Amino acid sequence: MNDCGADRPRKLALTPCGPLSRLAPGPKQLFKHNSTSMKHSSYSKFIAGFAAVLATSVLAFQLHAADDKDALEKFMKEYHKAPKGTDPVCKKAVDGKASPEEIKKLIEGYKMMTTIKPPKGDEASWKEKTGKVYAAAQGLVKGGAEAQAKYKEAVNCKACHSLHKPD
Repeated sequence: MNDCGADRPRKLALTPCGPLSRLAPGPKQLFKHNSTSMKHSSYSKFIAGFAAVLATSVLAFQLHAADDKDALEKFMKEYHKAPKGTDPVCKKAVDGKASPEEIKKLIEGYKMMTTIKPPKGDEASWKEKTGKVYAAAQGLVKGGAEAQAKYKEAVNCKACHSLHKPD
């Protein structure tokens, strides 16, 4: 008696019980559609694609945040700090001694500050403070004592740093 039953004749690879059945699939096995493996394969591809998009988004967000931090630090060093013996650009602007080009750069820097997230603290407070200093800096373009006084009031380092400067 063979594996397939006593009354069945053996055929070469055409039946699942033939002598070569273990070496080569029969015609039914060649065209059999395995929907389960197709579903798992599609699902795996979807998950892999989703994970790749998610990882790329997280990386882009981190790079953007790092760029914001670097841009903020660069702006503060260039326009709010100065080498010993010289006044920073913000002080020159308060005194009415800043050049039009320096005022233009101040305005660009403050505009950038209004678009980024605060390094620390409440976002509403950050938006209010940066918006105020941005508007005051725009007033410096016209010049005058009133514009300088508004800018001086808006550029309150301690008020901003105590809430938003990281430790």
